[in-house]
Amino acid sequence: MGWKPGDARRATESMIRVDQAGEFGATRIYAGQLAVLGDRSPAARAIAGMANQEARHRAFFDAMMARRNVRPTLLEPIWNVAGFALGAVTAAISPEAAMACTAAVETEIDKHYEDQLVALGDSDPELTDAIRDFQAEEVEHKEAALAAGAENAIGYPVLSTFIRLGCKVAIATAKRI
Repeated sequence: MGWKPGDARRATESMIRVDQAGEFGATRIYAGQLAVLGDRSPAARAIAGMANQEARHRAFFDAMMARRNVRPTLLEPIWNVAGFALGAVTAAISPEAAMACTAAVETEIDKHYEDQLVALGDSDPELTDAIRDFQAEEVEHKEAALAAGAENAIGYPVLSTFIRLGCKVAIATAKRI
């Protein structure tokens, strides 16, 4: 089967859909963490700052979806609950576990965004520029989480592996549904 004219558009729409879903999920994870941690700790203050950046990323993709008539993922209600629950559970374990969650998620998002940048090349400068900017901030989140003791969380290797696997499944699913 050869290349079809609509393939590039569908691929870009899929990227926008999954990126918006991911940023939505990130805002929900941080909302769950902050619901448990409140503003009592340095971790909560760091999380609040990351949450603000994720909200800005989400707003960008929300607007891009509206401008380009891209449908959202049908799984948003699941991401809403699952993201909040993941954030709340990791924060309830410990501030380090909350940071382990951030490090795991951002590891996968960094890889995901890098794959998108390669696939896009120079075909969509607006999307490429946004992804590049957001990727840099996601890497900062990962580095901040590691510096804040993510790897000291109880069961870090298992927790990180589980969360990273969940991210991979969520990304693959949101591309299609």
